[in-house]
Amino acid sequence: MSNKNKRVLITGAAGFLGSHLCDRFIKEGFDVIGMDNLITGDIRNIEHLFNLKEFEFYHHDVSKFIHVQGDLDYILHFASPASPIDYLKIPIQTLKVGSLGTHNCLGLALAKKARILVASTSEVYGDPLVHPQTEEYWGNVNPVGPRGVYDEAKRFQEAITMAYHTFHQLETRIVRIFNTYGPRMRLNDGRALPAFIGQALKGEDLTVFGDGSQTRSFCYVDDLIEGIYRLLMSDYAYPVNIGNPDEISLKDFAEEIIHLTGTQQKIVYKPLPVDDPKQRRPDITKAKEILQWSPKVSRAEGLAITYDYFKGLSEEDLYKLPKEFESKK
Repeated sequence: MSNKNKRVLITGAAGFLGSHLCDRFIKEGFDVIGMDNLITGDIRNIEHLFNLKEFEFYHHDVSKFIHVQGDLDYILHFASPASPIDYLKIPIQTLKVGSLGTHNCLGLALAKKARILVASTSEVYGDPLVHPQTEEYWGNVNPVGPRGVYDEAKRFQEAITMAYHTFHQLETRIVRIFNTYGPRMRLNDGRALPAFIGQALKGEDLTVFGDGSQTRSFCYVDDLIEGIYRLLMSDYAYPVNIGNPDEISLKDFAEEIIHLTGTQQKIVYKPLPVDDPKQRRPDITKAKEILQWSPKVSRAEGLAITYDYFKGLSEEDLYKLPKEFESKK
């Protein structure tokens, strides 16, 4: 079935995942409306789309009232800080985009009779006591800890999405995203992969927090986008894990980065941040059964592509510090 003249709104469009979603939906033949307040997004991620008649961009904060003229077929709500360095610096905005922003997007979907997919996260599982994490696990989250602003924003986001689904019969989809990497990640976003590559490129030792035994599971961005697209087009309204179950300790991962970059850096250890998850690995049984989806790109292949992208960054991008955010709102 042709997607010609079908319209999709993507919030957080200038972010890492949002920009890749814009590319995918343009490729699928949709007219794409991107929306972003650029507090953590980078306009350069979508500049290549500006000359396309199928793409338009709104510089707007979804925590405020949203108006989009004309019909909408789909909404993908990806507006949110997504890394510790962001949501620890702008905690109020993080809570607002997960609550007010999601409410606004759901209201718009209801008004437009559009199907909406919201981006949740593996962080809803907190520091999990169940491994690997299935969608039925309710999580182990500290609501008043430093990560609580992000974790609880996402948990609320899931709750209000399901409320709209059950009360208003709105067509909703919820994706729980596990660690994802690839081109357009920010080097300074505080997550392990860009931090390790950035340190290697700058000739610095690689910083591992704790003893490095905590695990992560890294999914290449193209695989993730495919899973999100399939979920949106499915008939399944409940949360679905999308991620790569190939688990690795952060110590071993740091050693992989050192080997990949051919650098001579050492690993240095620092205290573990509060509430940092000790294990993270998705159970993707539902994605396999419902979406016929599983990741295809190996970590070695994905890391090589990602490293080439980071190597191509300017000296300014490599060394610039995280920007100061408008805060105290």
